[in-house]
Amino acid sequence: MLLCTPRFIPSVISHHLTHIRIHLGRKKQRLAEGSLAITRGLGSMETTPSSTDTKVTSMEAEMNAEPQVTASFAPSSERPDTSTDRDKLIELLPGETVVKEGKAAILFPSANEVFYNPVQEFNRDLTCAVLTEFAREWMAKKGVKLLVPGEKERMVVSLSEEEKESAKEELTATATAGEICEDGLRVLEGLSASGLRSVRFALEVPGLRSITANDFSFKAAALISRNARYNGVEHLVQTSCRDASMLMYEMRGKKQSYDVIDIDPYGSPASFLDAAVQAVSEGGLLCVTCTDMAVMAGNNSETCYSKYGSMSLKARYCHEMALRIILHSVDQRAAVYQRYIRPLISISVDFYIRVFMQVHTGQAVVKNSASKQALVYNCVGCGSFHLQRMASLVPCRGSFSAATGPPVGTHCEHCGQRHQLGGPIWAEPLHDVSFVQKVLSAVSSNPSRFGTAKRIEGMLSMVTEELEDVPLYYTVDQLSSIVHCNTPPLLQFRSALLHAKHRVSLSHACKNAIKTDAPPSVIWDIMRSWEKANPVKREKLSETSPAFKILSKEPSLEACFTVREDANPQSRKQHLTRFQENPQAFWGPKARARASGGITTELDEKRKMFQNKRKRHTTDLLRHKHQPCKRFKKARTPPPPP
Repeated sequence: MLLCTPRFIPSVISHHLTHIRIHLGRKKQRLAEGSLAITRGLGSMETTPSSTDTKVTSMEAEMNAEPQVTASFAPSSERPDTSTDRDKLIELLPGETVVKEGKAAILFPSANEVFYNPVQEFNRDLTCAVLTEFAREWMAKKGVKLLVPGEKERMVVSLSEEEKESAKEELTATATAGEICEDGLRVLEGLSASGLRSVRFALEVPGLRSITANDFSFKAAALISRNARYNGVEHLVQTSCRDASMLMYEMRGKKQSYDVIDIDPYGSPASFLDAAVQAVSEGGLLCVTCTDMAVMAGNNSETCYSKYGSMSLKARYCHEMALRIILHSVDQRAAVYQRYIRPLISISVDFYIRVFMQVHTGQAVVKNSASKQALVYNCVGCGSFHLQRMASLVPCRGSFSAATGPPVGTHCEHCGQRHQLGGPIWAEPLHDVSFVQKVLSAVSSNPSRFGTAKRIEGMLSMVTEELEDVPLYYTVDQLSSIVHCNTPPLLQFRSALLHAKHRVSLSHACKNAIKTDAPPSVIWDIMRSWEKANPVKREKLSETSPAFKILSKEPSLEACFTVREDANPQSRKQHLTRFQENPQAFWGPKARARASGGITTELDEKRKMFQNKRKRHTTDLLRHKHQPCKRFKKARTPPPPP
């Protein structure tokens, strides 16, 4: 790894590029092994685009250019804030555009060389909000108060009313966004791509000591450095061009480990979790994003098991089960190193899931890990499910033993169909409600801070209303579809459960979800009562169908469908933006970036030319396979008339 000072960076990188051109016959993997560690010194150099060879990448063009302007490490009050001032410090390369999000303005190449997805603005806004509240609690222990732009005077969280005055006197120091806080958080963004998230952290979150924006791609690392200088945060954002796992492995067990680690890959984060749970500091924040929802939602259960150690099920509650699968996987990997997790916020949104959790160390607590996991028995006919904990606590001994089971028979008692076995999954609460309320209060009191503030407020409001101790959920349309009757209104179904003395709530993961502590027998008694008022044509039902067997039994509970006042939650009464509609056409996951890392060489160009030539040759063979030979066609042509 090369540690370069600003003076010698152009010569070092130029020498590196010359070395690559000379050894064209070497394997491409050698190029990645000789990767650069682009440190903060890179941020003090500004370049202008120069005329280069077409085979040289944009990074080479930037590094070989003559330095024109030097950006100093100025205070936040003296750094440029407008796009006009930024353009004076750094010029755009050919094809680059400026993408603005939050307080950041990001240089983005027109070609798909560095990954960027504007749909995940909600993800980045929520991360900034969570990180701010985490930093507020972290810095309050050190007597530092955070000054958030646009936020009114807030009192820090204290244990009691009597301690408020003493806490106010103790918080003498302040931390501002955009400035280095000596006792602040060390943040790592393992897969930074364009550096947008890291730049937003530097501009919007106070109480940070350093931000390491890492990416394995040379092009992405060069773009991160340019974006840091373009936004005037090169004193906070340190660019790194390394393998994320190796970077985290090197920081494990050290005093200066990362207090916050953000893992947001394209696809599965499974390969980074083992290193992440070791590199995060005691009580640090681990943020993980999973975009491989097809795997975690039951389409490829065997792939889910190989990546996360859990069998996924294709059921209506698959989105919440995906959250519990990733929490189970992280907790299992942390337990290997005598560590355990405490989920703060776990949400399923759009096409991905996002979890925020604290990582602690404690051998005694790790012994409780097995009792936090559960297997899922899911009926393939009616969709009823039962959970079986992996271990149980023996109160008299204070120890844990293997759980007894199974909780169900070989066939479902309601419809007679077989059961599927899924999991294990995380069976404990998904959120820390007190922490969620702090984030919600901060976003609600300062709505102009984020572009997706309304959606954050609606999503977190639903999270606070969810039942904490009830894993998974039913959906009203699924229950109606199984019985082949019309769907009861959501408020009436919730009221029926409340009249039966059971708790009920909605779920942020699904619009018409029903989370309840009522057993499946009560659920089907309510549906039988509803079917009596709205009868179906039973002569058309097959005797082997789940609907026939369920409706053939008389309900032991007469459900009352009178709407209750407490059946409608506050988030629904206030018409909060809980589920966002598609904001634009072709909305959803984007394609992977074309550049996988490294610098394009003549060997790559020759390999590409050979592949194209082989494709053309194959196409020609297929074309001539169905056409007669030219000589044969010419011989059949009749002679012209005399």
